Amino acid sequence: MKVIHLISGGDTGGAKTHVLSLLQKLNEQIAAQLVCFRDGEFAQEARELGIPTEIFGGNNLIRTYRALRSFIRNGGYDVIHCHGARANLMGSLLRSTGLPVVTTVHSDYRLDYLGRPLGRLTYGTVNTIALRLFDYRIGVSDAMVDLLISRGFNPQNLYTIYNGLVFDAKPTLTDRVAYLRGLGAKVDQDSVVVGIAARLNPVKDIATLIRGFAAAEKDHPQLRLVIAGDGQERQALEALAKELGVTDKVCFAGWIEQMDDFYQALDINTLTSLSETFPYALTEGARYALPTVSSRVGGVPYLIDHAVNGYLFPAGDWEALGKWLGVLAEDPELRRRIGQKLLEKASEKYSLEKTIETQLAIYQDILRRHSRTHGKRDGVLICGSYGRENAGDDAILHAIIREMREIDPYMPITVLSRRPMRTKLTYRVDAIHTFSILRWNRRMCHTKLYISGGGSLIQDVTSRRSLWYYLYNIRQAKRHHNKVLMYGCGIGPVIRERHRKLAAQTLNRYVDAITLREPDSLTELRSMGVENPDTRLSADPALTLPPADDVLVDSTLLSHGVPPQGDYICFALRNWHGFDEKLPAIRAAAVHAYEKLGLMPVFLAVEKFQDPAVIQRAAEGLSVPHYLITKPEEPAAIIGVLSRMRLVVSMRLHALIFAAGQGVPLVGIVYDPKVSAFLKYIGQDLSLDLAELEGDALCALIDQAAARERDAGQVQHLLEMERINLETAQRLYEE
Repeated sequence: MKVIHLISGGDTGGAKTHVLSLLQKLNEQIAAQLVCFRDGEFAQEARELGIPTEIFGGNNLIRTYRALRSFIRNGGYDVIHCHGARANLMGSLLRSTGLPVVTTVHSDYRLDYLGRPLGRLTYGTVNTIALRLFDYRIGVSDAMVDLLISRGFNPQNLYTIYNGLVFDAKPTLTDRVAYLRGLGAKVDQDSVVVGIAARLNPVKDIATLIRGFAAAEKDHPQLRLVIAGDGQERQALEALAKELGVTDKVCFAGWIEQMDDFYQALDINTLTSLSETFPYALTEGARYALPTVSSRVGGVPYLIDHAVNGYLFPAGDWEALGKWLGVLAEDPELRRRIGQKLLEKASEKYSLEKTIETQLAIYQDILRRHSRTHGKRDGVLICGSYGRENAGDDAILHAIIREMREIDPYMPITVLSRRPMRTKLTYRVDAIHTFSILRWNRRMCHTKLYISGGGSLIQDVTSRRSLWYYLYNIRQAKRHHNKVLMYGCGIGPVIRERHRKLAAQTLNRYVDAITLREPDSLTELRSMGVENPDTRLSADPALTLPPADDVLVDSTLLSHGVPPQGDYICFALRNWHGFDEKLPAIRAAAVHAYEKLGLMPVFLAVEKFQDPAVIQRAAEGLSVPHYLITKPEEPAAIIGVLSRMRLVVSMRLHALIFAAGQGVPLVGIVYDPKVSAFLKYIGQDLSLDLAELEGDALCALIDQAAARERDAGQVQHLLEMERINLETAQRLYEE
């Protein structure tokens, strides 16, 4: 593979480091050519690293374009890769070569010229236009990709890469105190040194760091602050330090050549930026196991899990920053433990080797996509109760998308969602509003497969209009010549006779196949007279979702005050008719679990809007210690939390499904037949109806569940059944 990289040649900071380290390593596996539009320090450093480098200088845009196009054609390159505004302009013109053109977006292009209105008007405008013309774009962090999606870029042509570092072979600083004094810092052996490496410009918001440091230093006089960097705000920042009375404890060190020495001299690393992609300053600090306090911006939360391997604060909040500096200042063991965890995560996920692996995979993916021959129809349209921020529905959608990617990694996927932008950001797919009827009808003219996906969509208990909506969509999909699949769904109850007839008529005429998550749904279909579609028993798609990694689960628990390791019983509850009357029974069961079984009650909200108030009512006045997880996280985090439970008592169907996928013993509180149907299907027979719920009966079921072990065989059986969903979708998609 031959890739040509275009860059202006005057770049500094993270972009420079990223490009040079990337090209040096890429050339060990492929041919990576660098082209700069001016000679200078950047090009010279590239040559010294052994990177093939050419200069295409001059101000005549057309002449440079023609010369470069000829160079690319004669060189037999496969991909054109651009970095920065000038390269992006040239890359947009070089699309005429017929080669795939990709750009790496290193920073927020709307902030690149902050404080330089003329540069923003000229170079910034040109770059903004050029970015819209590219075939593919790479964001330096998931947060940067989210930003691009929010500005209307196609999620399915975006990639994520992280700035990688070499985590081995670090030089050793022999005399920390002497080094810091050489920079001008007034330190001694007992000083706790806080540091930052950054340009002194408005985006880096060093003023917040100085204010936070001054607040922390009042109670921790051993603190010192060293600022490595220079820029337009230096005088104003020095004046601020004087105003706050910390001049003697703040050192403005200017630009530092040997950053390894700088990071080794610190006790605490910081970042206070208002906007970032994925800053090298944090991974550089992680190399030396530095505990880190950072603003919650850009890709930073993907590295730092709050209170697990660092601390995060809202950008600009100097009081919160000062609080965390104080916490770290007074506890050397905490600094060591937090810093070591950050090193472990950074070295595993953000190494240079990982970056190279990702970049090569992106090139391969781009070449396959570029050579893909699209027929008149391609891709899938997924319809369901999505975009409502319900963890169960989100989990179903996540699982279906994963399985579609398994069928075809390059399959165009469109989702009908109540919050299309949220769906795009979360799942990196295209999305159309649920009620944008003209738009999704047009999209159906180009898709191959329509999925009516997950949950109990064919029912009229909660809403008649939703039943009419889903049946209408099914008819429209078939009329637009799509294959139609109802995917891992539940059926019913459909109560009204005319609705039963309408549903049977629609499904018999317009649906090709149905996969069902439990046998009661099959019984309901047959009782309505649905016979024509190919109907098979499977399992809920959400069962296939894995839990989040241990660090994220720990962070989720700690953020709610829950120790990550403990013996817990989880209550996942929801509002329903007569629920408040049963609260004494639930509280009695929680007390029983704590006093008799030694299980700490944890009340978990699964649905974002209703459940927090419900679990707070349930725990109100509880006489034993307990925890509340009131802010639902993404499904993977919820699954991870449930996997830590000794047993789960739930009204929420998807809490039962998530826990079943981890083999956790279950007790169901049945408010709807779908709950008991699922439990019966998976062989977990411990449940009772909400209307009949009493304290003694619930305590007895909890005792039985606590005596059971986790059932790995049950999990494997459910996963095998769920594969029927995927196999059916693949068959229809390929027909």
